[in-house]
Amino acid sequence: MRTYQKIIVSALALSAAVALVACGKSSTNKSSETSKTTDVTTITVATDADTKPFTYSENNQATGYDVEVARAVFKELPEYKLKVEITDFDSVVAGVDSGRYQLAANDIGWNKDRAEKYYFSAPLSKSNNAVAVKSDLKVKTLGDLAGKSTEVLPSANFTTILSKYNDANPDKQVKLNYVDGSYPTASRLADVDSGKIDFLLYDAISLKTIIKDKGLDTLKVNNIESESTDPHDGFEYFLYTKDEKGKELQTKVDKVLKKLQSNGTLKELSEKYFGGDFVPSADAYK
Repeated sequence: MRTYQKIIVSALALSAAVALVACGKSSTNKSSETSKTTDVTTITVATDADTKPFTYSENNQATGYDVEVARAVFKELPEYKLKVEITDFDSVVAGVDSGRYQLAANDIGWNKDRAEKYYFSAPLSKSNNAVAVKSDLKVKTLGDLAGKSTEVLPSANFTTILSKYNDANPDKQVKLNYVDGSYPTASRLADVDSGKIDFLLYDAISLKTIIKDKGLDTLKVNNIESESTDPHDGFEYFLYTKDEKGKELQTKVDKVLKKLQSNGTLKELSEKYFGGDFVPSADAYK
């Protein structure tokens, strides 16, 4: 009888021990799962949502080619959580500079000054520089714009192009009227339409999209013959902070961009937002 009781007691003790071990494992697993869940870095991407079709606002949400490419990229990087923040254009680059944003997605072109301060991704798309003008104005080169006026943003790549042209052609200056970074591209095109300014230099994709959306039928878009030998001409990129974290992001994002170019995801997004295939060739992602 005592032996039987001992067996019962031993069995109960063993059951309790197994239960404790199981609880311990369960607790460890939960702890591990919690650790995995919380071990995610938030990446804030800045955009002005005013450079359609690259970036724009729809139902109070940022969208457009650049924004959706960013979302597609970070779906492949579960260690990060992507947050999109809308701000004016001048604050997009300045916010990356200050560290407020880790990434900028805003049809951003490469230039030497920026390359000294920021990291660039592999190219996202390739377009042509173009001007929107009244239909009776014939333009093929920047020289055809001598004496004409336009509106520019202080930190925009197109402003740099025109400023360099003016520096090289002091007797054939283009009149640059600086406007605030919050002044929409569509408003500047409306200023061309009204005759307030003579032209707007921008990328062909954006100009054609906005003109169509706004019904600015008196305007036409002319591609500008590039005088540049810069291999970055016509490409647009993501922009990162130039630090260790920015370099890590650049490396990871470029790897995913190469995959998205190869599997056709970038082409699908380009056709959806641009109406055609403006994705760089595979050579750009080596």
